[in-house]
Amino acid sequence: MIYHYDAATPDKTYPPRLNVQLIKALQHDTAPQVFHPAGAYDGKKNLFMPHRLDLGPGDSRVFEVILPANGHPRDRPPPLYRVKISFAAEINTTILHRFIQGTQTQDEQGLTALTALNVIIRADPIMNHPFNVRSFFPINGDRLSVGYGFELVRGYFQSVRPAIGRLLINVDISTGLFFKPGPLFDVAFDFFNVSPGNRNPAMFSAQGGFDPRRRLSLQRFLTNVRVSTSPNHVISIARLSDVGADQFRFPLPEGGERTVAQHFRQQQNQPLQYPGVLCVMNARGSAFPFEKCTVLPGQIARKQIPPELTSAMVDFSRKKPDERMNSIRHGIQLMAYGQSEYIRNFGLTINTGPFPQVDARIINPPQLKYGRGSKQPMILPKFGAWNMMDKKFVNPTAIDRWAVVVFESSRRVPEPKVREMIRDYISACNTVGVTVAERDPIVNYANGQGNINEQLKAAGKACVDKNRTGGPDLLVVILPEHGNDIYRAVKHFGDCVMGVATQCLKSNKCLRANMQYWANVCLKTNPKLGGVNVVPDSASASLLVDPNNPTIIMGADVMHPAPGSSSPSFTAVVGNVDSDVSKYVATSNVQESRVEIISDLGSMAKSILLNYKGYREQAEKVGSNRSAPKRLIFFRDGVSEGQFAQVRDEELKILKDICADLKIRVGITFIVVGKRHHYRFEPPQGQGDRSGNMPAGTIVDQGITHPVEFDFYLQSHAGLIGTSRPSHYNVLYDDNNFSVDALQSLCFTLCHVYARSTRSVSIPAPVYYADIVCARAKNHFDPLGNLSMSDTATQVSGHTGGAPDLQSYKTAYKQVAGNMSRRMYFM
Repeated sequence: MIYHYDAATPDKTYPPRLNVQLIKALQHDTAPQVFHPAGAYDGKKNLFMPHRLDLGPGDSRVFEVILPANGHPRDRPPPLYRVKISFAAEINTTILHRFIQGTQTQDEQGLTALTALNVIIRADPIMNHPFNVRSFFPINGDRLSVGYGFELVRGYFQSVRPAIGRLLINVDISTGLFFKPGPLFDVAFDFFNVSPGNRNPAMFSAQGGFDPRRRLSLQRFLTNVRVSTSPNHVISIARLSDVGADQFRFPLPEGGERTVAQHFRQQQNQPLQYPGVLCVMNARGSAFPFEKCTVLPGQIARKQIPPELTSAMVDFSRKKPDERMNSIRHGIQLMAYGQSEYIRNFGLTINTGPFPQVDARIINPPQLKYGRGSKQPMILPKFGAWNMMDKKFVNPTAIDRWAVVVFESSRRVPEPKVREMIRDYISACNTVGVTVAERDPIVNYANGQGNINEQLKAAGKACVDKNRTGGPDLLVVILPEHGNDIYRAVKHFGDCVMGVATQCLKSNKCLRANMQYWANVCLKTNPKLGGVNVVPDSASASLLVDPNNPTIIMGADVMHPAPGSSSPSFTAVVGNVDSDVSKYVATSNVQESRVEIISDLGSMAKSILLNYKGYREQAEKVGSNRSAPKRLIFFRDGVSEGQFAQVRDEELKILKDICADLKIRVGITFIVVGKRHHYRFEPPQGQGDRSGNMPAGTIVDQGITHPVEFDFYLQSHAGLIGTSRPSHYNVLYDDNNFSVDALQSLCFTLCHVYARSTRSVSIPAPVYYADIVCARAKNHFDPLGNLSMSDTATQVSGHTGGAPDLQSYKTAYKQVAGNMSRRMYFM
């Protein structure tokens, strides 16, 4: 038996780091007679004990805990904390035994038992190292300073996982974003990316031109950061002062007042070097000069990663499979399971012998079909890749009229250079079968600071005037290096206002582009204009491309806002309309923040089903009595394991109801695709691909899979750098009675029809598309409206009364306009 207790601090909520210290002191110093042998605590509210505690009447008791006076002024008594321990539940681990033997389904008790085991294996590391929910970060581990006031630290993830007949500990490396330790001046300079040669502390004084906007951004960065102000005194920064230490006055106990600078000169005989610089303040309003503060090491930055640091984080996290495995072995030594008193107290043993080996197999890729006129119309991908050499698109489109808009000066991007780019693009189009009627499109130079909509309209009008017919089929837009705001405005105008295809190119890339670059641009523009690049051959993908069983594939995703943001969540559902499962339409919406169930799934799925029937009747000339699908395969992205049952039950019912409303009799298969897991595979020596990873098409469906449910791991893409992450497929419902092999082959085939590349991708194309549609949903808000979505949070101009409500977002959210709503505008 394991005994579950609630641990609470009734007077105040403390950070997990302090909670851990309190429970450690409570068990080992304050009341060892009650708690020995010690239990495992998660840093929040769960305390798991190996024995029943005697807490007196009501099975609850409040203890008074004194922490050692570390970081506390010596002239005051150490603070007293009250901790309340209350009995919550008994956990019978027999249920877990039955679960991993496959004789019982996963229930609440089984999940709680797994939670308890996870807390037990983590109890020791979180006592001694900085930690977040599932990882800990050794104090002396690998680290990298990355600017913006941050450093990256290598950590280790561990989690108890059920498998068939046994429990495993899943161990992986992880990366933590930490505040850079050291003198506060250095950290503040680093935050503003001031080079060492230009660091003048006077820049942080009000007189030195430290304007309120920059002060506010530094204050946001430093809020809750702990600094030492003297050897025995630590504070948490609450805010920055408005004035320097020579202007900041505080009252004296004996009457009168004094400035902070005077205090250090007179009381401490330590005149400040930079009295004009602002002070940091704690929650009680006490002020401390910058120069007296040092940021303490080991502080995790619980913030969204700044976009500028994403690539550094990826590079730091990236290791080849053998390097990653060696790093994990090192981590297991640090975890020292055999030495943990908590693991011993619960009678657990952990075998850290050879890593488990599992059987894997490689499944065959589908044959892919290209268009008429291709020298090689049928190809079989090798090592997860192929090329476009001598191949034409299956359904190439035509570009009759188009225009080019350049958001750079003619000095930086001269017109002759633009004309050269136009020639290269037309040449690439011809190579893949796309016909371009207009060889000399309008080229307009535009100002990124001006009204983007008006300038794009002007280019469209110039195109109409020149051709004396309709508007442009395509607007090619050349953006400056940091043109994210322009990009967003262009996409909003093209997708949601005019309904015209837009293709954005970065000036620094397209100015020196080779033909491979232009071929990649064609891969994106052809589907945007209604074309199809490649389809799976019906003979090798008979389940998907079966005229007797027409199949609709849907991919669905929900994207939640960054922590601390008041933005809504975005939803997307994408589905094919053709019988070759290669041409997709997308629907997207906004809904209540951080709700996982797709609230508008009914109307979104209905729209896709009607599009499917319409396309089959009009484009494929199938009679209306045969145009409905017979199979619906629904791939759901972004669901955590704890929500599987809820998402399946609620969303499956919605899909069934909609099909019944439309009088479509269809078999439904509901699959959750997961990428956020820590399972990685290393091939036996000499059997990997060129990057040392498992080859594309690797399937693992035994040894480490779920004891009861139908799940498997598929590594569908070829590794390039680092360790490839397989995708985890959980089949939650299957009306169609697919065999295991058939379903795995179907998933692998769908990883080959992603229109933007000539490589198999890591998840089925419709799931990838739903992901992209969610990420781009912020473009559906008018950049000039009063709801403007930034990358980090919501900025609301002209909006009073706090954050806007959901209805404001729904009203402001523009759907895709015109023809673009039936095309792959999101390419």
